Order: sequence, then C-alpha cells, then structure tokens
Amino acid sequence: MTAAQQLPALAAPATGTTVTCVFAILGGDGPAAPAAGPEGGHEGGGALRLLPLAARLRALVQDVPAADFTEDALRRRLADPARLEVCARAHHAVVTAAAAGGPVVPLPLATLFTDDRRAVAALDARRQQFLAALELVTGRAEWALKVSAGRPEASAAPAAGHPSPVPAGGQGAAYLARVRGQERDRTARQEAALRAARHAHDTAAAFAVSSVRRRPHGTEVTGRDRHQVLNAAYLVDDARAAELASAVRALAGTYRDLGLHVELSGPWVPYSFTGQTAGEGE
Repeated sequence: MTAAQQLPALAAPATGTTVTCVFAILGGDGPAAPAAGPEGGHEGGGALRLLPLAARLRALVQDVPAADFTEDALRRRLADPARLEVCARAHHAVVTAAAAGGPVVPLPLATLFTDDRRAVAALDARRQQFLAALELVTGRAEWALKVSAGRPEASAAPAAGHPSPVPAGGQGAAYLARVRGQERDRTARQEAALRAARHAHDTAAAFAVSSVRRRPHGTEVTGRDRHQVLNAAYLVDDARAAELASAVRALAGTYRDLGLHVELSGPWVPYSFTGQTAGEGE
C-alpha cells in the first residue's frame, strides 16, 4: 500500500458546486502546474493549480464539478469501462505532465476532498511519507519488465472432455508413452520458463534500487497464445537506464530459443514505488 492509497477520498457530502481533486504531490522546487490542453485534467473542471502544503510540498489539484464526483456518480463511472478509461487517461496525463518537470508522488484516481482546507489537512498529515517518497524517486524512473511464453500447441494433448481413444494392444502402450512424453515436455518447458523468469528478474533487479514483482497478467491481456511468467517493475537511476536496456536485450536473445518473449518498457512515472522507502520491495 502506498502513502497515497492511505488517503481518504471524499469523506463528507460536498456543500459547494465543486470539490478538490488531487492528482499528485510535488516538491517545493518543481515547475508550475501543467498548462491546460491534453494535460488539462478532468472534463468540466477548472484550471490545474498548485496548493501549498507543509514542508514546502505542493499538491497538484483541480476543482471538479461536485455532481460528477458524488459516490453514486463515481460508482457508475468506474463501472463503465469506456468512462473509466477517459477518467484514468485524464488523471495519468496530468501526472505524466507534472513528472516531466521533476519528481512527483502520484495519488490514486479520484482522490477527492470537499474543499482545499480538508485536502491540506489530510495531505499535511502524510508529509513525512511524501518527503521520503520524493527523495527515493528523485533522479530515478520506473521500468517494467514482462516475460511471456508461447502456450503448447493445442494438439499436444486431448481437449478437456474429449479424450482420444486409446488404441488396443501394443499400439495402446505406444500411445500412452507418447502422452507421458508430451506431459514431460510441457513440464520441462514450464520449469525452464520459470527459471528464465527468475533469472530475468535477478538481472534487472541488479540495476535497480527497488523492485516489485506482480501477479502475471492473464490471457485477457496477453492473448490466448501467450502465458506471462514475469510481470515486474524496477526503480532505476536515470544514469543506469541504458545499462538495464542493454542487459535486457541480451536476455531476449538468450531466451529466444526457449520461445520466450521479453519486453522492457519505460521510463514511467514511479507509481509502484512512491509508498516505499529505500530497501523495501524485492
């Protein structure tokens, strides 16, 4: 859980026409708020602005229509994939634009307060966590590493519920031997993929100050023909990013004979690490 995820959302019914939506926490020496445009925040909201906090921190906020961000309205929006995507993209665009000018602590989507006063009180209570997070991510970025394997051919084993008939006599023994051999091959491929995933993670982690391994994505993300064996994020010094990329390229060449696909992406805003202190994570 990140420091941001411990913050309350809208804790009381709004009394005005707008509420304060907080996107991220910035240090005192960062740039001004991103200009209006693609990074202009939520539709119908006011201009992005910076709200002064304790310890020279600043919150990047926007006044948004209270009627659009009631509990019921948010529930409907988050349950609608298309509307959720629009909302998430607007939030991410603001955070990304702010991060272009310096380190930020991104807050969760729809971090809302009834007014600036409540926002300041809640955020100031977390100032030590925000300061530690900013120190950790300064001069660093998040990189994502994913490793996936091709699934065995569908013909390698009978489909569930439709077993193939076992031939009689000596042919039956040969058939069973083939099935056992196919199962051994599948097991060997799975074990090789898992070993490669561990090796890939250890290789990338050697360039990082912190890392996080997540649950691999399912087929709804990877596609039915791929099986993800590693889904991890790494916090890497900007000066070491090229070394990381070179090491991952070498891994991709090594794993190609195993039928593994290696994907490195970044640099990203360090969403995965803004609640950690140095040394936490894997």
